[in-house]
Amino acid sequence: MRTERIVLHFPKELADKPVIVNLVKKFNLDFNILKATITPDAEGVMVLEITGEDNNFLEGIEYLRELGVSIQPLSKDVIWLEDRCVHCGYCVSYCPTKALNRDEKTLTVGFDSQKCTACGICVEICPYSAMEMKIFV
Repeated sequence: MRTERIVLHFPKELADKPVIVNLVKKFNLDFNILKATITPDAEGVMVLEITGEDNNFLEGIEYLRELGVSIQPLSKDVIWLEDRCVHCGYCVSYCPTKALNRDEKTLTVGFDSQKCTACGICVEICPYSAMEMKIFV
């Protein structure tokens, strides 16, 4: 069994097509939509957690690529710029997944990209611009 969080970039031609439902029907994959921005006549971006047997997972990913969907691992999407971070901890209280955390002994902030769902809250609220959202096309 394999579970991965990925970011999908859909060309505008696929905005109104049943792409994700085919992952379930054709490849027996489970998915959880973590974030999505898909509008007709524009590129769509979707953050998914996909789970399934290895072979089905790889076939599903290949199906997406054949359709023209660009795929990247989620961990590349949100970046913590530690050199900009002053460890104020403001972001920690807003992070819904606890991907941003604070060590109470050292009073330093840490970032666990595996827990991050790319909700973007940290990017919006950080007063020091220490978090960035990278969208790769």
